[in-house]
Amino acid sequence: MRIIVSLGVCALLIVSVHCSNPKKDSAQQKASTQKKVDFKVVNTNSALPQSVKSPADNPITPEKVALGKLLFFDPILSGNKDVACATCHHPDHGYAEFRDISIGVNGHGFGSKRNFNKPNDIPFVKRNAHTVLNTAFNGMDMNGQYDPDQAPMFWDIRAKGLEKQALEPIKAMEEMRGRRFSETEILDEVIKRLNAIPEYRQLFEVAFEEKAAITISNLGKAIAAFERTLVTNNARFDQFMRGDNGAISISEKEGYELFKKVGCINCHNGPMFSDFKMHVLGIPDNDKLPIADSGFEERFAFRTASLRNLRLTPPYMHNGSFNTLEKVLEFYEDISFGKSRNASVSAENFDPLIRELNLSVKEMGPIISFLNTLNDPDFDKEIPETVPSKLTVGGNIHINE
Repeated sequence: MRIIVSLGVCALLIVSVHCSNPKKDSAQQKASTQKKVDFKVVNTNSALPQSVKSPADNPITPEKVALGKLLFFDPILSGNKDVACATCHHPDHGYAEFRDISIGVNGHGFGSKRNFNKPNDIPFVKRNAHTVLNTAFNGMDMNGQYDPDQAPMFWDIRAKGLEKQALEPIKAMEEMRGRRFSETEILDEVIKRLNAIPEYRQLFEVAFEEKAAITISNLGKAIAAFERTLVTNNARFDQFMRGDNGAISISEKEGYELFKKVGCINCHNGPMFSDFKMHVLGIPDNDKLPIADSGFEERFAFRTASLRNLRLTPPYMHNGSFNTLEKVLEFYEDISFGKSRNASVSAENFDPLIRELNLSVKEMGPIISFLNTLNDPDFDKEIPETVPSKLTVGGNIHINE
């Protein structure tokens, strides 16, 4: 199937920079707080591929994609039947969510206007909702190579591949499961519900060409097939890298050169502008959470997010700490001088690559201009009018509130 160009958190780990400050003796301060680290400079970016790979056991078909889209918007997958995948990954917000951290079950409203119902005993989802856009390319290296079976997912890479990723939110209590069912019960309950709907039975049988096709495995495969169509591989930067020299302006080209020169590219490399590795940055805690999020292996490390479609997917960082790119750059200015904004992360534990960054205030504007060349608004924004369960499409979001 030819993939239609179409447009993923919650929010993003973005440009790593060091802002010079004439009031500080930067050389002396950095020498006193940071150790010199040698590393190989990486400077490879390229256009995204114009086609998408799928696992051998889950080829994309139009029938599977259509089924996956219905499931993506159907709140029947949640314990209380009030949350769909689209609740926090909505096309109106670039398949992400315009809020810092999500409200899943027992909530109402959309994006920044979403609130918990009363009474409520459900906590916030502790991390920003990643955009689904381009997750088909997760794990892509500098040469454009990737294995869809092993694609790293979530801020802590706790799942590999979209098929496994699609099932995790259903099992998470604060995201979709709620308190009515245990983690070991919820997927069987969802399969039971789907089997009770004749339209879903028929759609699964057609999509997977087998009887009794509604299984946990096929549920994940159908949603993953739809998510692999949500790609934005024709941004102006992609056009430029394919040979259209006029696709980006002179100032944007200067911004790209600065982006490489100052070292942002050492983490944000390859076609996805991400090394998909874990880095410790000492991002401020979100005060909505009662306990600090210690991240991957409790080291306060989080995965480098893609820089694509930043205009569509604020706020940024793993917990939505910053609403604008300017605020992110100010944060990197602080940590480049050894100032931590997280009481649990000391400066000596910052990622070594941060210590090598060097950017003046006057250079920030061109870099932000360059980042705008990575936006591509041409993606599937169509929302189903109805879903087979006859529940509210997208969950209890009430977009018009």
